Amino acid sequence: MRSLSLSVSLLLAAALPAHALEFSKAELARATALQQRLVTLDSHLDTPANLERPDFDVLQAHAGNRLSQVDYPRMVEGALDGGFWAVYTGQGNRSAAAHLDDRDAGLQRLLKIHTLLAAQPQRFALATTPADAARIKVAGKRVVYISMENASPLVADPTLLRFYYAQGLRLMSTVHFLNNEFADSATDPKGPEWKGLSPAGKQLVQQAQALGIVIDQSHASDAVFDQLIALSPVPIVLSHSGARAVFDHPRNIDDARLKVLAEHGGVIQVNSYGGYLVDSGASPERKAAEKALTDQYGGWEHVRIADGTALSAALKELDARYPIKRATEEDFFAHLEHVLKVVGPEHVGIGMDWDGGGGVVGLEDVSKLPRITAWLLRKGYTEQQIAGIWGGNLLRVMGQAQAYAAGNRESGVGNR
Repeated sequence: MRSLSLSVSLLLAAALPAHALEFSKAELARATALQQRLVTLDSHLDTPANLERPDFDVLQAHAGNRLSQVDYPRMVEGALDGGFWAVYTGQGNRSAAAHLDDRDAGLQRLLKIHTLLAAQPQRFALATTPADAARIKVAGKRVVYISMENASPLVADPTLLRFYYAQGLRLMSTVHFLNNEFADSATDPKGPEWKGLSPAGKQLVQQAQALGIVIDQSHASDAVFDQLIALSPVPIVLSHSGARAVFDHPRNIDDARLKVLAEHGGVIQVNSYGGYLVDSGASPERKAAEKALTDQYGGWEHVRIADGTALSAALKELDARYPIKRATEEDFFAHLEHVLKVVGPEHVGIGMDWDGGGGVVGLEDVSKLPRITAWLLRKGYTEQQIAGIWGGNLLRVMGQAQAYAAGNRESGVGNR
């Protein structure tokens, strides 16, 4: 996601001093070794946005650059095997012309993912089934599942869903910050438009599930969640969300729905987007100043990687005038611990929202992921439970979705 709220969230990791948890070298070494044995996946990587920046090189480490949290060297350092690489499209104005722009933007981002796969076949490989992740890891490569964040690229031509599926799409959300033709967003200032899913949204969900695509509830309204639970023959997931009981934000899920999610076999992947973990206290003046700064670069999406460090320094200069509260790894762990207590480790995963606003103090980029595993070990979770949290639970849901689709194909359902 690329917007003013993204820059606000990123700055939550660069404002007021905060205490960080302490892990010993032995704890971190044990955690890293465990991740190296497991298949370690993150369910929401916005890194394809950086693939569109002309000066971004995924093979180079970009530590300290606010624009980049994921690259090959840091994936190796943080023992991250891969995850779901998002075809993200910002919500346009919903005119006919904007729908065509969204269609083209989605296809362009999909192309960038496949360009990476074609250019680096020794380091990255496409995954489309649950079993692919372990196979790709054994081959010494990083795992690339493809997801879609916001189905707006499909408004102009819903038949493109089958094309995306053929190109590897296996996880899809209906909506993003604002309502669209398919569903209500959790955060649209105008409020609900469809009271959940629109008729087109219900049809899209049914078509996606007939193909074996997992449906992602993140960013959608509570009413969408309720309807997905009622309509879906297979579990759904939240690819990058938090606990409303910890921080009351519409992007987070309440405990009652968490329990319903688990009862239906679903999984919540906990995110590290600071603005959804804590109240930053960012004033309107602060937000306006940040927007003016990023506008100097033509907007967040157009900032070059080479300018990322300078932009970070300029943003930090705003801190003295407009202090904000920054989210820390302790805030992230508060959300993680809460959902673990409510639904158990079999229904929890990790979806940090890297390169899309995620990252907090202590967990600034993927190189720091062993700190999560060290925390889980310290809390007494078993290796099997941690394996589930690091991707096994999500892959279970994918397996169920694909089994459902296969059954439909055998019976002739969904082929009309």
